[in-house]
Amino acid sequence: MAPPLALTRAHVWIYARTRGRVGGRRVLLLTTTGRRSGLPRRTPVQYERVDGDPVLVAAAGGAPRPPAWFHNLQADPAVTVQIGGRVARARAVVAERPALWAELCERNPRLEAVQRKAGRELPLVRLRLEP
Repeated sequence: MAPPLALTRAHVWIYARTRGRVGGRRVLLLTTTGRRSGLPRRTPVQYERVDGDPVLVAAAGGAPRPPAWFHNLQADPAVTVQIGGRVARARAVVAERPALWAELCERNPRLEAVQRKAGRELPLVRLRLEP
């Protein structure tokens, strides 16, 4: 289940103001363009670095459907990310699962339980940061 909107907004506000020093362990701020509204949407998302790239799991806490940010980046893969104090543009690419999924589950064994709870294959997204 997704956190209440007020909690998400508070997390974004705190993360942005502290440059990731609070609420930022393995969390980035992902800004997508709303697929219907066309407005920027900023969301805190957990990530792992794989070969230098941030990799996201579109888990939505084990919800039966992917999170809104995943649908937004499918419509427009140009995103902005803030990792700590660094803000960069990136291109989101839905990643190949087999080897990457195994590596992510090794780092975070809870992912397998989240996938079972969701009853769906959790999409993986690799962010290709622009220099």
